[in-house]
Amino acid sequence: MKQDKIVIIDLGSRVNTDIARLIRVFGVYSEILPHDTTEFDDSVKGIILNGGPNRNVDGKDVDIDATLYTLNIPMISIDHPYSQTSVQYESVPSESVLKDFVFGTCGAQNTWNAQNFIDDQVNKLRNEIKDKKVLLALSGGVDSSVVASLLIKAIGKQLVCVHVNHGLMRKNESEEVLKVFSPLLEENLIYVDASERFLSKLKNESDPEKKRKIIGNEFIVVFDEESNKLQGIDYLAQGTIYSDVVESGTKTSKGVKSHHNVGGLPEDLEFKLIEPMANLFKDEVRQVGLALGLPESMVFRQPFPGPGLGVRVLGNITPERLHAVREADAILREEFANHGLDKKVWQYFTIIPDFKSVGVKEGERTYAYPIIIRAVNATDGMTATIEPIDYDILNTITNRILDEVDNVNRVLYDLSPKPGGTIEWE
Repeated sequence: MKQDKIVIIDLGSRVNTDIARLIRVFGVYSEILPHDTTEFDDSVKGIILNGGPNRNVDGKDVDIDATLYTLNIPMISIDHPYSQTSVQYESVPSESVLKDFVFGTCGAQNTWNAQNFIDDQVNKLRNEIKDKKVLLALSGGVDSSVVASLLIKAIGKQLVCVHVNHGLMRKNESEEVLKVFSPLLEENLIYVDASERFLSKLKNESDPEKKRKIIGNEFIVVFDEESNKLQGIDYLAQGTIYSDVVESGTKTSKGVKSHHNVGGLPEDLEFKLIEPMANLFKDEVRQVGLALGLPESMVFRQPFPGPGLGVRVLGNITPERLHAVREADAILREEFANHGLDKKVWQYFTIIPDFKSVGVKEGERTYAYPIIIRAVNATDGMTATIEPIDYDILNTITNRILDEVDNVNRVLYDLSPKPGGTIEWE
Protein backbone atom coordinates (compact mmCIF):
# COMPACT_ATOMS: atom_id res chain seq x y z
CA MET A 1 0.00 0.00 0.00
CA LYS A 2 1.13 3.55 -0.68
CA GLN A 3 2.50 5.16 2.47
CA ASP A 4 1.71 8.72 3.54
CA LYS A 5 4.96 10.61 3.88
CA ILE A 6 6.26 13.57 5.89
CA VAL A 7 9.33 15.15 4.27
CA ILE A 8 12.07 16.87 6.27
CA ILE A 9 13.98 19.40 4.18
CA ASP A 10 17.57 19.56 5.42
CA LEU A 11 18.54 23.18 6.00
CA GLY A 12 21.53 22.41 8.17
CA SER A 13 19.98 20.92 11.31
CA ARG A 14 21.82 18.24 13.23
CA VAL A 15 18.61 16.64 14.52
CA ASN A 16 17.02 15.69 11.19
CA THR A 17 17.27 11.98 11.94
CA ASP A 18 15.84 12.40 15.45
CA ILE A 19 12.73 14.07 14.02
CA ALA A 20 12.44 11.49 11.21
CA ARG A 21 12.67 8.59 13.67
CA LEU A 22 10.10 10.13 16.01
CA ILE A 23 7.59 10.57 13.18
CA ARG A 24 8.16 6.95 12.13
CA VAL A 25 7.47 5.87 15.71
CA PHE A 26 4.06 7.53 15.22
CA GLY A 27 3.53 5.07 12.36
CA VAL A 28 4.05 7.57 9.54
CA TYR A 29 6.88 7.29 7.04
CA SER A 30 9.34 10.22 7.15
CA GLU A 31 12.27 10.99 4.90
CA ILE A 32 15.10 13.56 4.90
CA LEU A 33 15.68 15.36 1.59
CA PRO A 34 18.26 17.98 0.44
CA HIS A 35 17.40 21.66 0.61
CA ASP A 36 17.17 22.01 -3.18
CA THR A 37 14.47 19.34 -3.64
CA THR A 38 11.59 20.72 -5.74
CA GLU A 39 9.49 17.73 -6.81
CA PHE A 40 7.19 15.75 -4.52
CA ASP A 41 4.73 12.97 -5.34
CA ASP A 42 1.19 12.82 -3.98
CA SER A 43 2.26 10.63 -1.03
CA VAL A 44 3.83 13.69 0.63
CA LYS A 45 1.32 14.99 3.17
CA GLY A 46 3.54 17.53 4.88
CA ILE A 47 6.91 19.31 4.71
CA ILE A 48 9.14 20.25 7.65
CA LEU A 49 11.78 22.92 6.94
CA ASN A 50 14.52 22.16 9.45
CA GLY A 51 17.25 24.79 9.77
CA GLY A 52 20.37 24.68 11.89
CA PRO A 53 24.10 25.36 12.26
CA ASN A 54 25.13 23.65 9.02
CA ARG A 55 22.93 25.94 6.94
CA ASN A 56 25.88 28.09 5.93
CA VAL A 57 27.68 26.58 2.93
CA ASP A 58 30.64 28.35 1.33
CA GLY A 59 29.83 31.56 3.18
CA LYS A 60 26.14 31.69 2.24
CA ASP A 61 22.98 30.43 3.92
CA VAL A 62 21.22 27.88 1.72
CA ASP A 63 17.46 28.10 1.29
CA ILE A 64 14.66 26.16 -0.33
CA ASP A 65 13.45 26.80 -3.86
CA ALA A 66 10.67 29.41 -3.80
CA THR A 67 8.36 27.07 -5.71
CA LEU A 68 7.88 25.03 -2.53
CA TYR A 69 5.77 27.88 -1.14
CA THR A 70 3.35 27.49 -4.06
CA LEU A 71 2.66 23.80 -3.42
CA ASN A 72 -0.60 22.80 -1.85
CA ILE A 73 1.21 20.86 0.89
CA PRO A 74 1.11 21.80 4.61
CA MET A 75 4.44 23.18 5.76
CA ILE A 76 6.05 23.97 9.10
CA SER A 77 9.37 25.71 9.72
CA ILE A 78 11.74 24.77 12.55
CA ASP A 79 14.70 27.13 12.75
CA HIS A 80 17.31 26.17 15.34
CA PRO A 81 19.24 29.34 16.32
CA TYR A 82 22.94 29.29 15.66
CA SER A 83 25.98 31.43 14.96
CA GLN A 84 29.10 30.47 12.98
CA THR A 85 31.55 30.42 16.07
CA SER A 86 29.50 29.03 18.79
CA VAL A 87 27.96 25.63 19.29
CA GLN A 88 24.22 25.66 20.00
CA TYR A 89 22.12 22.83 21.43
CA GLU A 90 19.35 21.76 19.09
CA SER A 91 16.21 20.23 20.58
CA VAL A 92 13.66 18.08 18.82
CA PRO A 93 10.11 19.51 18.80
CA SER A 94 7.83 17.90 21.37
CA GLU A 95 5.75 14.87 20.45
CA SER A 96 2.57 16.89 20.85
CA VAL A 97 3.76 19.55 18.39
CA LEU A 98 4.81 16.96 15.80
CA LYS A 99 1.68 14.85 16.27
CA ASP A 100 -0.52 17.91 15.83
CA PHE A 101 1.25 18.75 12.58
CA VAL A 102 1.46 15.19 11.23
CA PHE A 103 -2.06 14.04 12.08
CA GLY A 104 -3.98 17.27 12.59
CA THR A 105 -2.62 19.66 9.97
CA CYS A 106 -1.47 17.07 7.42
CA GLY A 107 -4.05 14.36 8.03
CA ALA A 108 -1.45 11.60 7.58
CA GLN A 109 -2.42 7.96 8.20
CA ASN A 110 -0.33 5.81 10.55
CA THR A 111 0.16 2.77 8.30
CA TRP A 112 3.96 2.62 8.44
CA ASN A 113 4.98 -0.73 10.01
CA ALA A 114 7.20 -3.71 9.31
CA GLN A 115 4.57 -5.91 7.68
CA ASN A 116 3.35 -3.19 5.35
CA PHE A 117 6.97 -2.43 4.44
CA ILE A 118 7.54 -6.10 3.58
CA ASP A 119 4.39 -6.28 1.48
CA ASP A 120 5.31 -3.09 -0.39
CA GLN A 121 8.89 -4.20 -1.03
CA VAL A 122 7.94 -7.71 -2.15
CA ASN A 123 5.57 -6.26 -4.75
CA LYS A 124 8.13 -3.66 -5.81
CA LEU A 125 10.94 -6.24 -6.12
CA ARG A 126 8.78 -8.66 -8.11
CA ASN A 127 7.67 -5.92 -10.50
CA GLU A 128 11.22 -4.68 -11.05
CA ILE A 129 13.15 -7.95 -11.19
CA LYS A 130 10.56 -10.05 -13.03
CA ASP A 131 12.35 -13.23 -14.21
CA LYS A 132 15.92 -11.93 -13.77
CA LYS A 133 18.47 -13.08 -11.21
CA VAL A 134 19.91 -11.14 -8.29
CA LEU A 135 23.37 -11.42 -6.74
CA LEU A 136 23.72 -10.63 -3.04
CA ALA A 137 26.77 -10.39 -0.81
CA LEU A 138 25.80 -12.44 2.23
CA SER A 139 28.07 -11.60 5.13
CA GLY A 140 25.72 -13.17 7.65
CA GLY A 141 25.25 -9.85 9.42
CA VAL A 142 21.85 -8.37 10.21
CA ASP A 143 21.51 -6.21 7.11
CA SER A 144 22.52 -8.78 4.50
CA SER A 145 20.53 -11.52 6.23
CA VAL A 146 17.34 -9.45 6.22
CA VAL A 147 17.88 -8.48 2.58
CA ALA A 148 18.40 -12.15 1.69
CA SER A 149 15.22 -13.16 3.50
CA LEU A 150 13.23 -10.39 1.83
CA LEU A 151 14.52 -11.34 -1.61
CA ILE A 152 13.83 -15.04 -1.04
CA LYS A 153 10.24 -14.13 -0.15
CA ALA A 154 9.97 -12.01 -3.29
CA ILE A 155 11.83 -14.02 -5.94
CA GLY A 156 12.85 -17.35 -4.40
CA LYS A 157 15.57 -19.19 -6.32
CA GLN A 158 16.25 -16.22 -8.57
CA LEU A 159 18.51 -15.07 -5.73
CA VAL A 160 22.16 -16.13 -5.72
CA CYS A 161 24.12 -15.35 -2.55
CA VAL A 162 27.89 -14.97 -2.43
CA HIS A 163 29.87 -15.04 0.78
CA VAL A 164 33.27 -13.44 0.30
CA ASN A 165 36.01 -14.08 2.82
CA HIS A 166 38.07 -10.93 2.37
CA GLY A 167 40.52 -11.85 5.10
CA LEU A 168 39.08 -9.15 7.35
CA MET A 169 36.41 -11.25 9.07
CA ARG A 170 36.10 -11.90 12.77
CA LYS A 171 37.48 -15.18 14.11
CA ASN A 172 35.72 -18.24 12.57
CA GLU A 173 33.08 -15.97 11.01
CA SER A 174 33.15 -17.42 7.51
CA GLU A 175 32.85 -20.93 8.93
CA GLU A 176 29.81 -19.87 10.97
CA VAL A 177 28.14 -18.19 7.97
CA LEU A 178 28.52 -21.33 5.87
CA LYS A 179 27.22 -23.53 8.67
CA VAL A 180 24.05 -21.42 9.07
CA PHE A 181 23.22 -20.61 5.46
CA SER A 182 24.35 -23.60 3.41
CA PRO A 183 21.34 -25.74 4.43
CA LEU A 184 18.99 -22.88 3.53
CA LEU A 185 20.47 -21.80 0.20
CA GLU A 186 22.11 -25.04 -0.99
CA GLU A 187 23.68 -24.50 -4.44
CA ASN A 188 22.61 -20.85 -4.45
CA LEU A 189 25.25 -20.00 -1.84
CA ILE A 190 28.72 -19.47 -3.32
CA TYR A 191 31.79 -19.22 -1.09
CA VAL A 192 34.77 -17.21 -2.32
CA ASP A 193 38.06 -17.09 -0.41
CA ALA A 194 39.55 -13.82 -1.65
CA SER A 195 41.54 -12.96 1.46
CA GLU A 196 44.94 -12.84 -0.24
CA ARG A 197 43.81 -10.54 -3.05
CA PHE A 198 42.12 -8.11 -0.66
CA LEU A 199 45.14 -7.91 1.63
CA SER A 200 47.40 -7.47 -1.37
CA LYS A 201 45.30 -4.53 -2.61
CA LEU A 202 45.38 -2.96 0.86
CA LYS A 203 49.13 -3.34 1.36
CA ASN A 204 50.79 -0.11 2.51
CA GLU A 205 47.50 1.85 2.40
CA SER A 206 46.81 3.72 5.65
CA ASP A 207 44.17 6.28 4.66
CA PRO A 208 40.78 5.10 6.03
CA GLU A 209 38.72 6.51 3.15
CA LYS A 210 40.99 4.93 0.57
CA LYS A 211 40.85 1.60 2.41
CA ARG A 212 37.05 1.70 2.28
CA LYS A 213 37.12 2.50 -1.43
CA ILE A 214 39.60 -0.31 -2.14
CA ILE A 215 37.50 -2.84 -0.25
CA GLY A 216 34.27 -1.66 -1.90
CA ASN A 217 35.76 -1.72 -5.39
CA GLU A 218 37.34 -5.14 -4.88
CA PHE A 219 33.98 -6.49 -3.75
CA ILE A 220 32.50 -5.38 -7.05
CA VAL A 221 35.36 -6.99 -8.96
CA VAL A 222 34.77 -10.28 -7.14
CA PHE A 223 31.05 -10.13 -7.82
CA ASP A 224 31.70 -9.34 -11.47
CA GLU A 225 33.90 -12.42 -11.73
CA GLU A 226 31.30 -14.58 -10.04
CA SER A 227 28.50 -13.23 -12.20
CA ASN A 228 30.46 -14.12 -15.34
CA LYS A 229 30.35 -17.73 -14.21
CA LEU A 230 26.58 -17.57 -13.85
CA GLN A 231 23.76 -17.04 -16.30
CA GLY A 232 21.49 -14.01 -16.37
CA ILE A 233 22.68 -12.02 -13.37
CA ASP A 234 21.31 -8.51 -13.86
CA TYR A 235 20.99 -7.13 -10.34
CA LEU A 236 23.25 -6.55 -7.35
CA ALA A 237 21.50 -6.30 -4.00
CA GLN A 238 23.03 -4.48 -1.03
CA GLY A 239 22.16 -4.08 2.63
CA THR A 240 22.49 -0.30 2.65
CA ILE A 241 20.43 1.24 5.47
CA TYR A 242 19.38 4.83 6.16
CA SER A 243 22.19 5.64 8.60
CA ASP A 244 24.68 4.69 5.84
CA VAL A 245 23.03 7.17 3.49
CA VAL A 246 22.65 9.97 6.05
CA GLU A 247 26.20 9.69 7.41
CA SER A 248 27.66 9.89 3.91
CA GLY A 249 26.51 13.51 3.92
CA THR A 250 24.77 16.17 1.85
CA LYS A 251 25.56 19.83 1.27
CA THR A 252 24.02 20.79 4.61
CA SER A 253 24.58 17.51 6.41
CA LYS A 254 28.30 17.05 6.79
CA GLY A 255 29.53 13.60 5.85
CA VAL A 256 30.84 11.61 8.78
CA LYS A 257 32.47 9.00 6.53
CA SER A 258 31.80 7.13 3.33
CA HIS A 259 30.25 3.72 3.82
CA HIS A 260 31.18 0.54 2.00
CA ASN A 261 27.63 0.24 0.70
CA VAL A 262 27.46 3.90 -0.35
CA GLY A 263 30.90 5.13 -1.29
CA GLY A 264 32.68 2.13 -2.78
CA LEU A 265 30.77 1.54 -6.01
CA PRO A 266 32.49 2.26 -9.35
CA GLU A 267 30.75 4.41 -11.96
CA ASP A 268 30.87 1.59 -14.50
CA LEU A 269 28.92 -0.85 -12.31
CA GLU A 270 27.62 -3.57 -14.63
CA PHE A 271 24.71 -4.54 -12.38
CA LYS A 272 21.49 -2.69 -11.65
CA LEU A 273 21.56 -1.85 -7.97
CA ILE A 274 18.84 -2.93 -5.53
CA GLU A 275 18.84 -1.52 -2.00
CA PRO A 276 15.48 -2.48 -0.48
CA MET A 277 16.36 -1.26 3.04
CA ALA A 278 18.02 2.04 2.13
CA ASN A 279 15.26 3.99 3.89
CA LEU A 280 15.21 1.93 7.12
CA PHE A 281 16.93 2.75 10.39
CA LYS A 282 18.72 -0.11 12.16
CA ASP A 283 15.92 -0.82 14.62
CA GLU A 284 13.45 -0.95 11.73
CA VAL A 285 15.69 -3.45 9.91
CA ARG A 286 15.52 -5.69 12.98
CA GLN A 287 11.72 -5.36 13.14
CA VAL A 288 11.51 -6.40 9.48
CA GLY A 289 13.81 -9.34 10.15
CA LEU A 290 11.59 -10.60 12.96
CA ALA A 291 8.47 -10.11 10.82
CA LEU A 292 10.14 -12.21 8.10
CA GLY A 293 10.62 -15.02 10.58
CA LEU A 294 14.39 -14.80 11.05
CA PRO A 295 15.64 -16.11 14.42
CA GLU A 296 16.38 -13.54 17.10
CA SER A 297 19.99 -14.75 17.30
CA MET A 298 20.47 -13.58 13.72
CA VAL A 299 18.36 -10.42 13.88
CA PHE A 300 20.19 -9.15 16.97
CA ARG A 301 23.64 -10.19 15.85
CA GLN A 302 26.49 -7.78 16.47
CA PRO A 303 26.72 -5.06 13.80
CA PHE A 304 29.83 -5.44 11.66
CA PRO A 305 31.01 -2.92 9.05
CA GLY A 306 31.31 -3.91 5.40
CA PRO A 307 35.09 -3.36 5.42
CA GLY A 308 35.29 -5.63 8.46
CA LEU A 309 38.46 -5.50 10.53
CA GLY A 310 39.92 -3.28 7.82
CA VAL A 311 38.55 -0.27 9.71
CA ARG A 312 39.53 -1.67 13.10
CA VAL A 313 43.19 -2.06 12.19
CA LEU A 314 43.95 1.64 12.15
CA GLY A 315 46.34 2.80 9.45
CA ASN A 316 48.31 0.30 7.39
CA ILE A 317 46.96 -3.25 7.73
CA THR A 318 49.71 -5.67 8.73
CA PRO A 319 49.32 -9.43 9.36
CA GLU A 320 50.50 -9.14 12.98
CA ARG A 321 48.05 -6.36 13.87
CA LEU A 322 45.19 -8.02 11.98
CA HIS A 323 45.82 -11.24 13.92
CA ALA A 324 46.03 -9.35 17.22
CA VAL A 325 42.74 -7.45 16.80
CA ARG A 326 40.96 -10.63 15.63
CA GLU A 327 42.13 -12.65 18.65
CA ALA A 328 41.40 -9.81 21.09
CA ASP A 329 37.92 -9.41 19.60
CA ALA A 330 37.24 -13.13 20.09
CA ILE A 331 38.25 -12.87 23.75
CA LEU A 332 36.04 -9.81 24.25
CA ARG A 333 33.01 -11.52 22.69
CA GLU A 334 33.59 -14.69 24.73
CA GLU A 335 33.84 -12.81 28.03
CA PHE A 336 30.83 -10.62 27.26
CA ALA A 337 28.83 -13.81 26.61
CA ASN A 338 30.15 -15.36 29.85
CA HIS A 339 28.87 -12.36 31.83
CA GLY A 340 25.56 -11.81 30.00
CA LEU A 341 26.71 -8.59 28.37
CA ASP A 342 26.26 -9.93 24.85
CA LYS A 343 22.49 -9.49 25.21
CA LYS A 344 22.76 -6.14 26.98
CA VAL A 345 25.31 -4.19 24.90
CA TRP A 346 24.37 -3.13 21.37
CA GLN A 347 27.88 -3.28 19.85
CA TYR A 348 31.29 -4.18 21.22
CA PHE A 349 34.62 -4.81 19.54
CA THR A 350 38.34 -4.15 19.65
CA ILE A 351 40.56 -1.74 17.73
CA ILE A 352 44.32 -1.74 17.27
CA PRO A 353 46.10 1.56 16.49
CA ASP A 354 49.25 1.96 14.44
CA PHE A 355 51.63 2.87 17.25
CA LYS A 356 53.52 0.98 19.96
CA SER A 357 54.49 1.68 23.54
CA VAL A 358 56.91 0.32 26.10
CA GLY A 359 55.68 -2.45 28.41
CA VAL A 360 56.84 -5.39 30.50
CA LYS A 361 56.07 -9.09 30.08
CA GLU A 362 57.60 -11.89 32.13
CA GLY A 363 60.16 -9.48 33.52
CA GLU A 364 61.37 -8.31 30.13
CA ARG A 365 60.86 -5.05 28.26
CA THR A 366 58.36 -5.12 25.39
CA TYR A 367 57.55 -2.66 22.64
CA ALA A 368 54.09 -3.59 21.41
CA TYR A 369 50.61 -2.38 20.45
CA PRO A 370 47.68 -1.39 22.65
CA ILE A 371 44.21 -2.89 22.17
CA ILE A 372 41.25 -0.52 22.53
CA ILE A 373 37.87 -1.86 23.68
CA ARG A 374 34.69 -0.16 22.44
CA ALA A 375 31.27 -1.02 23.90
CA VAL A 376 28.29 1.16 23.04
CA ASN A 377 24.52 1.16 23.31
CA ALA A 378 22.37 2.53 20.48
CA THR A 379 19.08 2.02 18.69
CA ASP A 380 19.96 2.78 15.08
CA GLY A 381 23.63 3.77 15.19
CA MET A 382 22.99 7.49 14.74
CA THR A 383 23.79 8.18 18.40
CA ALA A 384 25.46 5.99 21.00
CA THR A 385 26.20 5.92 24.72
CA ILE A 386 28.96 4.08 26.55
CA GLU A 387 28.24 0.87 28.46
CA PRO A 388 29.66 1.05 32.01
CA ILE A 389 31.45 -2.28 32.40
CA ASP A 390 32.17 -3.69 35.84
CA TYR A 391 35.85 -3.34 36.65
CA ASP A 392 36.29 -7.02 37.51
CA ILE A 393 35.02 -7.98 34.05
CA LEU A 394 37.33 -5.46 32.39
CA ASN A 395 40.20 -6.82 34.48
CA THR A 396 39.47 -10.37 33.30
CA ILE A 397 39.31 -9.27 29.66
CA THR A 398 42.50 -7.24 30.02
CA ASN A 399 44.47 -10.08 31.60
CA ARG A 400 43.32 -12.55 28.95
CA ILE A 401 44.26 -10.25 26.07
CA LEU A 402 47.67 -9.49 27.58
CA ASP A 403 48.33 -13.18 28.26
CA GLU A 404 46.92 -14.73 25.08
CA VAL A 405 47.47 -12.19 22.28
CA ASP A 406 50.90 -11.66 20.76
CA ASN A 407 52.30 -8.17 20.12
CA VAL A 408 50.01 -6.48 22.67
CA ASN A 409 51.04 -4.93 25.99
CA ARG A 410 48.22 -2.51 26.90
CA VAL A 411 44.40 -2.59 26.96
CA LEU A 412 42.37 0.65 26.89
CA TYR A 413 38.63 1.37 27.21
CA ASP A 414 37.07 4.01 24.94
CA LEU A 415 34.72 6.30 26.90
CA SER A 416 33.64 8.52 23.97
CA PRO A 417 29.90 8.70 23.14
CA LYS A 418 28.47 9.47 19.70
CA PRO A 419 28.38 12.29 18.80
CA GLY A 420 31.81 13.08 20.03
CA GLY A 421 33.35 9.99 18.54
CA THR A 422 31.79 7.83 15.87
CA ILE A 423 31.08 4.19 16.72
CA GLU A 424 33.92 2.96 14.54
CA TRP A 425 37.34 4.62 14.72
CA GLU A 426 37.81 4.85 10.95
